[in-house]
Amino acid sequence: MKLSLKNQPFLLLLPCIYCTDVIIKSSPSANEGVIQTEVEKTVTLSCVVEGSPEKEELQWYRNDRLVSLKEENSLQQSHLCVEQISTNDNGAVFTCQLKTNSTTKASILLEVYYAPDLNGSEEVRVAEGSDIALSCDVRAYPPVSVVWKKEDALLDLSSNSYHTSNNGITAQLSISNIKHYVHEGLYTCETSSSVYGKNSKTFSIIVEDKVMKFPLGPMIAGLVVVFLTILLALVSRRKKIMKCFKRTVLH
Repeated sequence: MKLSLKNQPFLLLLPCIYCTDVIIKSSPSANEGVIQTEVEKTVTLSCVVEGSPEKEELQWYRNDRLVSLKEENSLQQSHLCVEQISTNDNGAVFTCQLKTNSTTKASILLEVYYAPDLNGSEEVRVAEGSDIALSCDVRAYPPVSVVWKKEDALLDLSSNSYHTSNNGITAQLSISNIKHYVHEGLYTCETSSSVYGKNSKTFSIIVEDKVMKFPLGPMIAGLVVVFLTILLALVSRRKKIMKCFKRTVLH
């Protein structure tokens, strides 16, 4: 099919002479808009305006919060230095945009790799018949899997006395109605990951005999009442006692 422009309005296609764009460069380098780094490392970000005949003012945002910049660090190019990367920086999005046109922007995402902070051991003393909860900090990126063990063997969770939970931040083992012969021993919270291997924390549970608790406060109050009652009785009978004493002396 042949297209004819005869008797058609004149169409003029113009190339984009001034196409303003914003580009972010980083160290370490980003891969498809994502920077992978580790805790306590440093990330530098550089934002450059391209294709504008005039000097443009730039703005940086961390997630939805505006980053304060010095004036000399905001015209045509701008630099950010994120030092001492922490776990709180994981998932943070840094966006550079034109102040006069927020649609002209570029963004970069931080992925902070860190292992779960699990180590050492803890001794836990608990009275027989009571309940207890053991907790482990399992925060990590990438996330890790968690298992509970007793005496180095996987814990049998079919028992109604054991309940586990894990919200990606804290893994918890709850034990109810603790008994000497069932629950005393060494428990382990163990995480595993293809990146960090295995990490663990141990809890040594010692079950003590149940101590009968006496209501000390009411008991003391009762003794005080009895003492005052006896004292008042003695005072009220003082005259009779004295007369009886005098008669005994006369005889």
